Amino acid sequence: MIRDRKCSDQTLALLTALAKSPRLWRHGYDLSSETSLKSGTLYPILMRLSDRGLLDSKWTPHEREGRPPRHMYRLTTQGIAFAREQLTSSALTVSASLSKGSPA
Repeated sequence: MIRDRKCSDQTLALLTALAKSPRLWRHGYDLSSETSLKSGTLYPILMRLSDRGLLDSKWTPHEREGRPPRHMYRLTTQGIAFAREQLTSSALTVSASLSKGSPA
């Protein structure tokens, strides 16, 4: 059974960052800096998206010798479609709630 749940604001922030250049490989640190998500929030989201087949991930050697390899991420084709769907749905929800709360 597939659960159809709304993404958290943190997941939406991450999807927004990844969707800007969906085929570009990104380091977790870069994503953390762009989204202001702490590692304890960011990496579990990255793992969940990866487990669902929405992200590709790979290890790459660090540019500086002696440093550990770095994990990189990018959206899969399925992930691009998911990100667009979630971001569009989120924008529509925000728009609807703003119009309901605006004075007539």
